Amino acid sequence: MKKIELEIVALSHTLAQTQNYAIVLGEQGGSRRLPIVIGGFEAQAIAVAMEGMAPSRPMTHDLFKNVVETFRIDLKEIVINNLVDGIFYANLVFIQGGKEVEVDSRTSDALALAVRFGCPIYSYEFILDQAGIILEEDTEKEVQKAKTRRQQPKEKGIEDYSTEELETMLETVLEEEDYEKAARIRDELNRRKEEGEKN
Repeated sequence: MKKIELEIVALSHTLAQTQNYAIVLGEQGGSRRLPIVIGGFEAQAIAVAMEGMAPSRPMTHDLFKNVVETFRIDLKEIVINNLVDGIFYANLVFIQGGKEVEVDSRTSDALALAVRFGCPIYSYEFILDQAGIILEEDTEKEVQKAKTRRQQPKEKGIEDYSTEELETMLETVLEEEDYEKAARIRDELNRRKEEGEKN
């Protein structure tokens, strides 16, 4: 069965279930999208890795990655290989000593690991046929814009702090594992850095 490569194009709140998030995978070179509903903790684990944040202590997926690398095992790819009653199933495909080994995984965990390892994400045609959607041209443009910029609103008043204060605050919120606030602080620091380079 031919595998179809996907990439993460969006991570957002679901409208129907406020406690959940939707991670949207896009078909490389195509217009189909595969939305998958995940929980808040899983969304945070994916967002932290996507934003390149380094928590003071390793999160569960970081710990798993460290263990795998310590024992010289490579995560080759993840494959979303089934869809039953609205639930997606996935496999982690490892390479150890030249041998390929598949391990069953929750899809959200597999995606969190794929981001950390930088490995490809695959699925199959029948899954995209069942659960995929085709975006209209205008919606597709919005998705592409979302991939190149963060759309998270900045915390009110954050721009009033000095750069030194923000750097200190960033260390504090990372220790407290408040990754949403850390992302906003980092965005403000990056914005200031970019403005400084232009001037």
